[in-house]
Amino acid sequence: MKVKKIPMRTCVVTKEQLPKKELLRIVRDKSGKVSVDESGKQNGRGAYIKKDASVLEKARKSKLLERKLEVGVPDEIYEEIEKIIKLEK
Repeated sequence: MKVKKIPMRTCVVTKEQLPKKELLRIVRDKSGKVSVDESGKQNGRGAYIKKDASVLEKARKSKLLERKLEVGVPDEIYEEIEKIIKLEK
């Protein structure tokens, strides 16, 4: 039987290579709007972040997501990520 390939992605904060399912994708579309992409299929520039509260806090303080997406990330997005992380656990 053929073994299914697991897609790997890199967390922008920890630089760890993890399976795509263990990460959360944040997307900036052409208009500059930032959103959380739970499906992992939205169009636009994406950045992956590990589903961990300490990693999220580190990203918020160092503004890593803002640098990777090349646009300001509103606090609502960080709050939405935080809610998703809490629901996962």
